[in-house]
Amino acid sequence: MPRDLADLPYARYLTAFDAELESDYDYESVHLDNAVFDDLDVHGVRFTESAFTGVAFAGGIMQHGRFDDVWLRGVRFVGVNLGQSTWLNSEFVDSALSGVELVGATVRRIRFEGCKFESVNFRTAQLRDVSFVDCVLRDTDFSEAGLTRVTFPGSRLDGVTLHRSTLDAVDLRGAATLDLTAGIDSLRGAIVGTAQLLDLAPAFARAAGIIVRDN
Repeated sequence: MPRDLADLPYARYLTAFDAELESDYDYESVHLDNAVFDDLDVHGVRFTESAFTGVAFAGGIMQHGRFDDVWLRGVRFVGVNLGQSTWLNSEFVDSALSGVELVGATVRRIRFEGCKFESVNFRTAQLRDVSFVDCVLRDTDFSEAGLTRVTFPGSRLDGVTLHRSTLDAVDLRGAATLDLTAGIDSLRGAIVGTAQLLDLAPAFARAAGIIVRDN
C-alpha cells in the first residue's frame, strides 16, 4: 500500500487543484492539499486517480458521489452527507469521519488505516473487501448493511450497531475490542476468536435475557 503521495502509481500525473468543486463533474488526476470546504453542495461529484491530503470537509452534501482509486491522508469529514456514494479501490490513512452519513453507500476494495469513526451511519450500505486496520469505530451504525469479507485487525469497535445487517466471511478475530449495542443475532457468518467472544459475552447475555450477578 502507498505510504506517501510519491508512492501512488499515478503520482506523476497529479495536478494541484485549488478551485471550487462543482456538482456532476469529473475530476481526474487532481491533488487537493490542505483545502477547507464548508457546506458544499456537490451532488454526483466524481474523482478518479486523485489524492486528498490534509483536506477538511465540514457539513454539506456529496450524495451520489463516486470516488475511484483515490488516496486520502489526514482528511476530515464532519457532518457530511455522503449517502448513496460509491467508493472503489481506495485508501484512507490517518483520517477522521464524524457525524457522516454513508447511507446506502457502495464501499468496495477499500482500506482504512489509523482512522477514527465517530457516529458514522453506514445504514443499508454495501461493504465488500474492506479492511479497517488500527481504526476506532465509535457509535458506528451498520444497520441493514451488507458486509462481505470485511476485516478489523487492531481496531476498536465501541458501541457498534449491526441491527438486521448481513455478514458474509466477516473476520473479527483481530479486533482489539468488540462492543455491540444491537444486532448480536446478525453475527451469523462472522468469524471471532476467544478474545472477541469474551467481549461479546455481555451482548449475548442481554439478548438471552440473562442477568449476571456476582453476589
